[in-house]
Amino acid sequence: MTETDDDRADAWFHALADRTRRDILRRVLAGEHSVSALARSYDMSFAAVQKHVAVLERAGLLTKRRQGREALASGDVEAVRSVGAMLTDLEALWRGRISRMDELFATPQQAPQPPGTDHPEEE
Repeated sequence: MTETDDDRADAWFHALADRTRRDILRRVLAGEHSVSALARSYDMSFAAVQKHVAVLERAGLLTKRRQGREALASGDVEAVRSVGAMLTDLEALWRGRISRMDELFATPQQAPQPPGTDHPEEE
């Protein structure tokens, strides 16, 4: 990952770390919503919802456009797919590491016995 990719990942994780922001994202991925309509869905101030929307916008997970006095928010499906792809890559990396750890910690095969010690009862 490049520094830009790391910055983008930091913004995504920060944005998705909050339950309200994840819910807003679900809503705007289903269809465009005005920020004021979104604000009516939550038990918080309009300004608080605006801040949540701004975090999602800075992370590139949603876009806003103006229509008259309304700010309309839409989810960016491609950005969400990018998050999914990044998580899939991280999962593959960790699965590979876990697999290698499993190999290292696997019970080693018993070393072959020297000749003549295969059957101790014959002594």
